[in-house]
Amino acid sequence: MSEQNSGPGDASEGERAAAPAAAPDPEARGVRLVVVLLALTVVSGLIDAVSYLGLGHVFTANMTGNVVVLGFAAAGAPGFSVPHTVTSLCFFLLGALVGGRVAATLGTGSRRAWTRRTLGAEAVLVGISALVAFLAPGARLTVYALIALTAFAMGLRNATVRKLGVPDLTTTVLTMTLTGLASDSRAGGGSGRRSPRRTASVVAMAAGAFLGAWLVVRHDLALPLLIAAVLSGVLALVTSGRE
Repeated sequence: MSEQNSGPGDASEGERAAAPAAAPDPEARGVRLVVVLLALTVVSGLIDAVSYLGLGHVFTANMTGNVVVLGFAAAGAPGFSVPHTVTSLCFFLLGALVGGRVAATLGTGSRRAWTRRTLGAEAVLVGISALVAFLAPGARLTVYALIALTAFAMGLRNATVRKLGVPDLTTTVLTMTLTGLASDSRAGGGSGRRSPRRTASVVAMAAGAFLGAWLVVRHDLALPLLIAAVLSGVLALVTSGRE
């Protein structure tokens, strides 16, 4: 009995078995960026709860609010400090500058490796701030150290998130997210396609702020900062390079 000839486009069973399997995409390993950025939004709520409630009504993650606070302080409104706010703005900008340089250097390579290194640096900076808050609570220099460390960390992260360009997940501000949630909804004439992501971002920020405020009021500044550092560190270890 004669064997049928294989056509030029057909591979024998042995050839198919010998063909190497496609290598897994290293960028896809880990937790998707959407989930990671939502978790980082919780961290931002924690950080701003610490800074606003515990460091003299200053933000270190939300610079939109900080510019407004600077106007209040400059006008002499009670409870606000020009030096605190300027320190936060300056160190945030410095962190963003460094983040931009890091993105220019590492952003053309593995997205996963670049993101992990940046989040690792954030975890270290926030961890140092937790240690400072634990060792020297209430000291005048502690306030400036915590503002500088957390603002630099948030600037570094914001520069990275901006370069990643994941829609509707800035991790620190919600004005445009809320605008999109309303204007792009079906009631606003849109499709509402991104409403779940936008809603999750708002909930994540509120949850982080609630937890941070509860911890500041009932405990101290070190504990919420430690939780924020641990969360950032875990996310640095598990994040992937894919949305």
